[in-house]
Amino acid sequence: MTDTATTEETLQRPPAEVRFADELARLRADDDAPRPPGWALSLEAARRFVVGDETRGIRRKFVGDPSLIDRALVTLATSRGLMLVGEPGTAKSLLSELIAAAVSGDSTLTIQGGAATTEDQIKYSWNYALLVSEGPSPRSLVPAPMLNGMAGGKIVRFEEITRCPLEVQDSLLSLLSERVLAVPELTGADSMVFAREGFNVIATANTRDRGVNEMSAALKRRFNFETVFPIADFATELGLVEAEARALLERSGVTAPPSRDVLEVLVTTFRELRSGVTARGETMERLSTVMSTAEAVSVAHAIGVRGWFLRGEQGTPADIVECLAGTAAKDNAEDLARLRRYLEQQAPRREGAQWKALHEARHLLPG
Repeated sequence: MTDTATTEETLQRPPAEVRFADELARLRADDDAPRPPGWALSLEAARRFVVGDETRGIRRKFVGDPSLIDRALVTLATSRGLMLVGEPGTAKSLLSELIAAAVSGDSTLTIQGGAATTEDQIKYSWNYALLVSEGPSPRSLVPAPMLNGMAGGKIVRFEEITRCPLEVQDSLLSLLSERVLAVPELTGADSMVFAREGFNVIATANTRDRGVNEMSAALKRRFNFETVFPIADFATELGLVEAEARALLERSGVTAPPSRDVLEVLVTTFRELRSGVTARGETMERLSTVMSTAEAVSVAHAIGVRGWFLRGEQGTPADIVECLAGTAAKDNAEDLARLRRYLEQQAPRREGAQWKALHEARHLLPG
């Protein structure tokens, strides 16, 4: 048998209910508040799981407005779905995962939206070998996340819903309003799957995708919309990037912690290129590509891996330049020129050895 600890060690990224199994167990044991039907935790305990509670040894897992968590949980306790919208990299997917783990104890009932997503991937499909030999039957039915969520009374996560074709999106209309999924190929009681208590849907959508496959008004009415904003405070964002990068580096076999000085330069650079405003309040060119906190964590991880495995150190500002090139030039080649101008014009105006080193490494940008 494989215990939870061993499983977590062998997976690159275990689901939230595995990563935080000890916290969820403690919260369930101490939870005497009223729970919505079908929920694994009360609203109060679910909130503590997400925003943290130092007195009970519960880590803070989402950096944002706590009232957003309150509104999200209240929505899921009603008959309306929850729609999380915002810029890419604002931790919408992480938040949906954490809430699903707290409410259902299972965050893995996930649909990844995209141009190739089909209705079969949302509801159900068939084992065609059994279908040919036996005909339609519960044994030949292959349930998809929505059928499993309804039958088990669990939260279903629908990532990037606006990336799906409109006809696929609208397949949710009857599921969210009637709370029933029809399987017309079957007969009798098996032809209808009624949602059990605890079932609901958390969907996410990027504001940059708005207009790609805009949701119908009918579908919008079945969701409450909550906007997840970027982190406004520098110190909070720096702390988050440091903590997440440290965890990723440990999983990558890097024993040296990330350099705080290098991370300060990295986060400052990301914030300024994202907003188009320097720390001194001056306007500057902003990048068109996504310069989110999640992207900053990925770059910080790459810096640590690069420094440790190539030179046996924590990483330097030169590594920032090397790693930023792939981030800045994703969507628009002009962004690489904007990044170059930032390194040439803004970096030398800052005090400190790390900023000087960043400026001196500008020649490492390609092109």
